[in-house]
Amino acid sequence: MDIALLIWVIALTVLVIVGVIWVLDLQARILKLSHKYERLFRGVNEGGEEATTAAMLANLASRLEETTARTERLVAHAAQVDAALTRSLQGIGLVRFRAFEDTGGDQSFSLALADGEGNGVVISALYGREATRIYAKPIQKWLSSKVLTDEEAQALEEARRAVIAPAQ
Repeated sequence: MDIALLIWVIALTVLVIVGVIWVLDLQARILKLSHKYERLFRGVNEGGEEATTAAMLANLASRLEETTARTERLVAHAAQVDAALTRSLQGIGLVRFRAFEDTGGDQSFSLALADGEGNGVVISALYGREATRIYAKPIQKWLSSKVLTDEEAQALEEARRAVIAPAQ
């Protein structure tokens, strides 16, 4: 036998062996992918029997619609809660002080109560030995139509910081 022919036979044999190994590898990969595909698209419905892909997609679509409707309801509810919270009591400021020289302790106080928009009231109580006087002044947008004392202005500023600081 000729040497050249022997080399050709050996080369072709090696190529056939490599080709067979390659085909076997491809078949193993295809089998693995088909198992993954079957697991992905095979499902079980509520009755316990296997469901088709179309049935599973229909079930998924209905669940998506339910989730979307629920999300829309939650967004609307959150908007209602936000609107109610801006009108609820959010800022409180309290300043205690001594209103008169002849009284002991800081028995007098100014209390500012405000919502998220700065509307509310400042209440002041002036404690004296003979009588206690209570005053209330309205607040609109963090301003009062009445003149505020230093203590009332300080209480209002504390309330404003309590509202504005958490938002930042």
